[in-house]
Amino acid sequence: MTDVTRSVPTPAARREPKRRATSNDNIRRRYAKEKRFQAYGITAVSLAIAVLAILLIDIVSTGYSAFFQHRVALRVTLDPERLRLGGDHGEEALARASYRNVVRDAVREEFPDVTDRRERRELYGILSNGADLAVRNAVLEDPSIIGTTQTVWVKTSDDVDTFLKGRTTDIVRREPPGWARPIETEGKVTVSVESRDAFADILDGAKKRLNGLADKAEDELALLLDLIETHRKALEGYRTDPAGRKDDFARVRALLETDKAEAAKLSQRIDDLRRRAQTPDGPERLNDELPSYLVKINGGLVKIEDVSNSEIKGTALLPIDGERRARPGEWQIVSYVTPEADRRIGDREIAWIGRLQEKDRVEKAFDISFFRTGDSREPEIAGIRGAVVGSFFALVVTLLLSFPVGVLAATYLEEFAPKNRITDIIEVNINNLAAVPSIVFGLLGLAVFLNFFGLPRSAPLVGGMVLALMTLPTIIIAARSALKSVPPSIRQAALGLGASPIQTVVHHVLPLAMPGILTGTIIGLAQALGETAPLLMIGMIAFIVDIPGGVTDPATVLPVQIYLWSDSPERAFVAKTGAAIMVLLAFLITMNATAVLLRKRFERRW
Repeated sequence: MTDVTRSVPTPAARREPKRRATSNDNIRRRYAKEKRFQAYGITAVSLAIAVLAILLIDIVSTGYSAFFQHRVALRVTLDPERLRLGGDHGEEALARASYRNVVRDAVREEFPDVTDRRERRELYGILSNGADLAVRNAVLEDPSIIGTTQTVWVKTSDDVDTFLKGRTTDIVRREPPGWARPIETEGKVTVSVESRDAFADILDGAKKRLNGLADKAEDELALLLDLIETHRKALEGYRTDPAGRKDDFARVRALLETDKAEAAKLSQRIDDLRRRAQTPDGPERLNDELPSYLVKINGGLVKIEDVSNSEIKGTALLPIDGERRARPGEWQIVSYVTPEADRRIGDREIAWIGRLQEKDRVEKAFDISFFRTGDSREPEIAGIRGAVVGSFFALVVTLLLSFPVGVLAATYLEEFAPKNRITDIIEVNINNLAAVPSIVFGLLGLAVFLNFFGLPRSAPLVGGMVLALMTLPTIIIAARSALKSVPPSIRQAALGLGASPIQTVVHHVLPLAMPGILTGTIIGLAQALGETAPLLMIGMIAFIVDIPGGVTDPATVLPVQIYLWSDSPERAFVAKTGAAIMVLLAFLITMNATAVLLRKRFERRW
């Protein structure tokens, strides 16, 4: 019989599978953590890109339209008498001539039926206040056109331009069924339609609007009744404790009577609105709080003022050519969704500009004057040339002051300064200055450059000096980092060949560090280009129309120009603000791309 020997595992062998399992679990957990960390990083970068994309899309969608402007072709008769030239046709006389007269004459010839003085003022308002400048420039370019009739393209007003760009109101057009016949009597036009429900949707919308107004009035009445109850309780308190409170009692009683009268009027208005809303087929009068409805028929345009299911009454915004019947498809209803009370452009002005469009006298063109002119109170005339030139002068001053001082300071601190407590304090202060809010430098410039030295306010010279103070720490830190990146062997080789320390730095170290120094300088200038707060403190917020001719002339800069336009009430300045931001971003991207290219082109890896 053979003995079978069974091996018994040692304690170490029994623990080995458990250790191997624990090690594998640790590896899996570490890999899972690394994957989660990568996912967090990708998510963060994706969110940053998404937010940046949303910002850029919003800016571009808002500002791109400012690069285009609508303009009108006017047939202008350059009559010397209307220009008030007399017998002098010299350049100075032509520059001072009254071109506004001939522009208004041309507009009146386009719309001879507009005779009311108030309506004529509205008619002139469809053109820019700078329309006469376009005629003036045409005459100065070719004085021989005096006495002739010329076609001159002039800009529309900012309100008209905004409307034509589709930013004022939505326009709905429809062709209802049935024959329609206009009848004009005593300045009013009545349009009757065979179809019984041609205007039913307009009437229904007016009724719903009346109910909405009634609901709003009821909310106001509820608040007023609460206030009346408060006054009553106050009067009861005065009656129980009348001593020394006669004046308060009389004042509150007067307020109570006033509120009661107001509540009665409001209640009556609510009843009237409800009654009108519950009359389904009865005629209803439209007002400027409702969408504007117009009937286009027989070459004219009638604004609806009273409406029923099959008939409207209104005012002719454009004259009607006869009272003949119009078959289905030959007339239409045009509605402007935004009520006239909520628009800066009226229905009559829209009708006039629409008539010019039908004659192919309106076009949308690239507005080169946006880059050629300075600021203006009129959005359609305002440009960014003054701000761009002011930014250029300010950056030139900043570069001339901050670059040499920053490089020299960085070179001394990095290559020659002894390592002691004084240099440590200087280095700490330089790093702290790089983190100081920019408005502090503006306060410093206000106190020192303006109040103490008396330098001119709102000048690129002072703005450049303030920005130089702000940029200097950034340039010093970047220059020191570039100098540190130069290997010590370069210095040792130069010194070993007999060069002095200054020769070593000037001939060898600085040229090798210059790409990094230039990169830091360009980034610092790009930061300075986008600053607003320090320049506001030294008066560069002033409204400047003229283009600056030097560093001491009054000027503004692009960030301040954006700030001024964003605070303007005219809606057209919203697009101008977006366009100016796009120009500023283009400059910043160009400067940062230049810094990257310089680093890639001249950078050496040791």
